[in-house]
Amino acid sequence: KKKTVSFSTMPNDRKINSTAACISFMLEGCELKKVRSNSRMYSRFFVLDADMRSVRWEPSKKDSEKAKIEIKSVKEVRVGKKTPVLRSNGLSDQFPDECAFSIIYGDNYESLDLVASSADVVSAWVMGLRYLVSYGKHTPEAPGTGHPSLRTSWISSVFDLADLEKSGRIPVSRAVQLIKALNPGMKTSTIELKFKELQKASERPAAEVACDLFVEAYCELCTRPEIFFLLVQFSSNKEYLGLKDLLMFLEVEQGMEGVTEEKCLEIVGKYEPSKEGREKGYLAIDGFTRYLLSADCSIFDPQHRKVCQDMAQPLSHYYISSAHSACLLEDNFWGRSDISGYISALGLGCRSIELVLWDGPEGEPVVYTSPSAASCVPFRAVVGMIDQHAFTASAYPLILCLVVRCSAPQQRLAAQCLRKTLGEKLYLEPPNPAASYLPSPEQLKGRILIKGKKLPPGCEDSEGEVSDEEEGWELARRLGQEDREAPEGGGPRRVRLSRELSELVSLCQAVPFQDFESSRRGQRYWEMCSFSEVEAGRFTNECPAELVSYNKRFLSRVYPSPMRIDASNMNPQDFWKCGCQMVAMNYQTPGLMMDLNTGWFRQNGACGYVLRPAIMREEVSYFSANAKDSLPGVPAQLLHLKVISGQNLPKPKGSGAKGEVVEPYVCAEIHGIPADCAEHRTKTALQSGDNPVFDESLEFQINLPELAVLRFVVLDDDYIGDEFIAQYTIPFECLQPGYRHVPLQSLAGEPLPHATLFVHVAITDRRGGGKGHRRGLAGRRGRRVREYTSTKATGIKAIDEVFRTATQPLREATDLRENVQNALVSFKELCGLTPAANMKQCILTVAAWLLHSDSAPSVTLNLAEQYPPMEAQGPIPDLLRKVLTAYETMIQTSRTLIESADAVYGKLIQAQQAGMDFHKELHRIEAKEGLRGRKLQKALESFAWNITVLKGQADLLKHAKAEALDNLWQIHNAGQSCGIGRNGSASPEPSRLRAPLEPIPE
Repeated sequence: KKKTVSFSTMPNDRKINSTAACISFMLEGCELKKVRSNSRMYSRFFVLDADMRSVRWEPSKKDSEKAKIEIKSVKEVRVGKKTPVLRSNGLSDQFPDECAFSIIYGDNYESLDLVASSADVVSAWVMGLRYLVSYGKHTPEAPGTGHPSLRTSWISSVFDLADLEKSGRIPVSRAVQLIKALNPGMKTSTIELKFKELQKASERPAAEVACDLFVEAYCELCTRPEIFFLLVQFSSNKEYLGLKDLLMFLEVEQGMEGVTEEKCLEIVGKYEPSKEGREKGYLAIDGFTRYLLSADCSIFDPQHRKVCQDMAQPLSHYYISSAHSACLLEDNFWGRSDISGYISALGLGCRSIELVLWDGPEGEPVVYTSPSAASCVPFRAVVGMIDQHAFTASAYPLILCLVVRCSAPQQRLAAQCLRKTLGEKLYLEPPNPAASYLPSPEQLKGRILIKGKKLPPGCEDSEGEVSDEEEGWELARRLGQEDREAPEGGGPRRVRLSRELSELVSLCQAVPFQDFESSRRGQRYWEMCSFSEVEAGRFTNECPAELVSYNKRFLSRVYPSPMRIDASNMNPQDFWKCGCQMVAMNYQTPGLMMDLNTGWFRQNGACGYVLRPAIMREEVSYFSANAKDSLPGVPAQLLHLKVISGQNLPKPKGSGAKGEVVEPYVCAEIHGIPADCAEHRTKTALQSGDNPVFDESLEFQINLPELAVLRFVVLDDDYIGDEFIAQYTIPFECLQPGYRHVPLQSLAGEPLPHATLFVHVAITDRRGGGKGHRRGLAGRRGRRVREYTSTKATGIKAIDEVFRTATQPLREATDLRENVQNALVSFKELCGLTPAANMKQCILTVAAWLLHSDSAPSVTLNLAEQYPPMEAQGPIPDLLRKVLTAYETMIQTSRTLIESADAVYGKLIQAQQAGMDFHKELHRIEAKEGLRGRKLQKALESFAWNITVLKGQADLLKHAKAEALDNLWQIHNAGQSCGIGRNGSASPEPSRLRAPLEPIPE
């Protein structure tokens, strides 16, 4: 009888939770589609022989003895479209990657390419086959017989501890609590149901549970097939990872460097629950699951949990976490002013808070968020709170944005209160006229800056008139609270300002914005402008390059439109992409926009400051915020995201009317510059319970990684009222590669206990940008269609001649990099790996083929040479010959790159520096050449483009050389560890190969 298997947790379905279960399923057999080299597919019934020595299929025109593959002849089992047949054009779109697998067998390395009905069936076959191939090498025991496993022994010992009466049985209620304690996220009802099922099946219904039934229930409930599959993939000894297996997993799959067996032993000691496992250095399925769920294996790079960016740049070079109406706990109209809102914002690392000062009823100023608020907060109380909490979450400067709506006498009281309460924390030093940029966050640590209006230099009186900001008046007008008329003639509104308050303003003097040309000529670095959301939005659409250029020297603050009476938030990415440092958010309003803001500011130790991308800081650089493709000099990257499964997903909050069943799907969203914004979703996991399996691969091209944010959203496809289940937002730069759990959060950003997504993350470089290639994730390009980055004519002869000298080096740099990239992709494809694989994986894969064969051809790596050749003795199969040829091409292109890179790099930097010599004289030269208007703008743009391209391409070349050296180190390392290397004493020093690169000066 033909059967299929499911990893679903529905009560009546079988669940694969051990290799024995996989082999049991294979012994029963199932239908698979066999793919021929002519791209045709045939349905066949595949079954494992009872002696577990062969896999057969029927019907077949072949002799029954030929329609089989012997297990001992299997070299490798590949998951996904990893052979030329499965990658061919005619098939690639007919079935998902997760449903394909291939068996590489025989001395000629032939491939049997198969397609299953689901990823679950693939997992069962692949897990079982890999186990049998490995099991044949280790022990003659049949799976599931003989000595009890490490896991069974441990679960039995847990049962014995709970068996207080030593009767061999424990109450069902105690058994339920025991399993819940071992798996905290699991529902009590799920555990109770499982015990009822097993008792019914074994015809032993009772109020107590015996040890064997407890072990069976635990294994069925607590085995995650996707993690078990992963463990078997890396395990060389049945159903646990030894220290060498774990080391391989951490290096190859998790991208960790410098892992030692001592580190692996430390992990085993921390996460393996069984005493025997800890003593022997074994990590079984429960310990492995615990490790993968732990903070040590977080998707968020731990380096970013502390301040990790350069904090010595000018203040204008950072994004600054900013609040608009922090003290409001509800919406703008009916919200109540409350001091806890400020405390909450400061606790989240907010570094810019807005205070709107109004005349108080008792002669002292108060803070309202609007005149109709149900209550007000005395200004004195707010300042006291700021003094107490300003630097609890971050030591870097706090900017208080004062919007003054109170009379001059009450302004004096406010100034006195600020001086007296904040004391030394207040930054009052006058700006240095000789400087060109603001001080750095490092220089301003522990200081509070006041942003506000300042009296004109000639004013000697105790108060004077200044132009007012629009912020705040629109709301007052809508509420009928406005008590000042706008001046006739439509000029800016004027307000009275006291000298005491004016003197508190130093580095953040608020001035009205006129236009970019006026700012370029006359604005001083300590002056800053505030823009309404509408005005800033117009600039981002109409003149993004000018706004980016303006923000290199000056701080700008964007505040929400007064039309947002529900305190909704604008999209901060719309303004970050143009370099606006302070985008004022309504912290009290959860949702997508606040998720982006909170997630974004996590990346630098949640200190409230994030360094902007270099391309937006450098004095001369070309950056188009609205670019629709890759940027000059910035290496585009591909994010390969596999969403595997979900754990302990809650029901949507507003879905009380529906039952327990959630039908979730996952949306992965990229937010960044327009060229990067994209969204992909998985299929819906139907009737999946709390732990759905998605097993779906998604891919994104990221053109400006430094500004990209990845957001996971879990939604219910069968919702009543509310579809939102959970979310998590993480900056692209903080992603860790490998198998990771995503800690899900509620809409308000609060952690959801035990709710996670299990994903696999891989990031590959797409040097030179361009469209994705159909053959691979990191597409290869032939010379004929290769796109070369070139310089642009400025229209100034002397300058163009300098940049023209870089034409040939630019082509050489592109050829050097992409020849290596193409050779790497070819070699990885022939090894059956994705372009995200590293060199160590490739060498280990080839070694595994050779070791899994009794009549293996002799292939060795000569590690005595700096560029190790892979040498074969005697005749070798066609596939292996192709692999050796691809390896040789990869080694030769890498050698050419390593030996030529420095000379080409020098030519590019020489041209860049020669171009920069013209920079200070640029405006004089333009005037002499008679360039005006559009021609002048074009010349400036082309000059910036050329400088950016030369610096960027030089950076890419240096990075490519470092990667090529690292690949050589990995080849030596893998060759020594897997046994195919010889003369290994000359292994290059990793410290020499991995020396940090000197950054090119900005």
